[in-house]
Amino acid sequence: MSTSKNVDMPVDKAETPQDIIGRQSVVNSPAIIEPPPAVKLPAVIPPVKEMPHKQRWLKPGLLLLVVLLAATGGAYWWLHPHPGLPPGIASGNGRLEADEIDIDTKFAGRIANLFADEGDLTKAGEILAKMDTRDVEAQLKQSQALILQAQEALNAANATLDQQKSLVLYAQQEIARTQALVEKGFATKEQLDSRTQLLAGAIAGERAAEDTVRGSQDALDATTHAAEIYQANIADDSLVSPRDGRIEYRIANVGEVLPAGGKVFTILDTAYVYMDIYLPTESAGRVKLGSDARIVLDSYPTRAFPAKVVFVAAQAQFTPKTVETQAERDVLMFRVRVRIDPELLLAHAADVRSGLPGMAYVQTDPKVAWPVTLQGDASK
Repeated sequence: MSTSKNVDMPVDKAETPQDIIGRQSVVNSPAIIEPPPAVKLPAVIPPVKEMPHKQRWLKPGLLLLVVLLAATGGAYWWLHPHPGLPPGIASGNGRLEADEIDIDTKFAGRIANLFADEGDLTKAGEILAKMDTRDVEAQLKQSQALILQAQEALNAANATLDQQKSLVLYAQQEIARTQALVEKGFATKEQLDSRTQLLAGAIAGERAAEDTVRGSQDALDATTHAAEIYQANIADDSLVSPRDGRIEYRIANVGEVLPAGGKVFTILDTAYVYMDIYLPTESAGRVKLGSDARIVLDSYPTRAFPAKVVFVAAQAQFTPKTVETQAERDVLMFRVRVRIDPELLLAHAADVRSGLPGMAYVQTDPKVAWPVTLQGDASK
């Protein structure tokens, strides 16, 4: 039986169990590598959750409500006196308008010439277009030929009348001589009766000649009037501007055949330019015809055009179905027309255009002075 001997290793110092475990872990594990510094990663955005069905229409509904409130507030601001105006001045918004005049044909026909176009300024009496009048001119020539015939017939009737007057005069002289001879006994009574009958015939012929002259004169007058009608029709086929203005629309072109009353142009009367505004009952009730006013256009904010009130509606334009309380009566709006001074328009006819937006200010109290902003020179 063999006996094993223990070989004691030299120990420098006493080892604890923790040291032994640590030494074994160092021997059995690979080399420890120090990790790199930590990198900050962006935060992960959580997925968006689908909104419930009710919330999907809630925000658009709120946006629509805000838009409606803004529009209502803007309308109230325009329809009521602006802050800063004296109590005796009311205001409202509107658009500049001018009286429209249609240039129409009087008779059916074909357009031969056009002498104006859209945007042109016109003068009263200026020819804007001409219709084809060849058929009317032919009828006029026919009437003129009939006038010559009627004149010749009248001349012949007048000659016949002169002849009959001569016969009457001769018959009267014969009667006078025969009567003197009868008194002296140198002529018989039968001769005197014969001369008397000749005078009666001459007088009847004279009357017939006078009737012929009157008939010839009437025929001449009829043919002359017919010619005048044709001349008037030819003149009416020249379409002229009745007032000073600006051509707004040209509806027809050269060569088109139009019926009677066919529209060719629409012009704006630059001498009658106005703006319609709407005022509440409180302000409209104090406005009088002829009251002083001012018009300020958005395109010319520094100009205050002098104007006058020329119309106040007798009935409200915006009326509730039942008007019983004071609060409901206050919401009534009345149309008020403010017209720019015609003398001023003569110098600014080129600037007059229909549809320009702006504001009109009306004096409801003539004792109230205009603010400085509404006393600007309209010529600037």
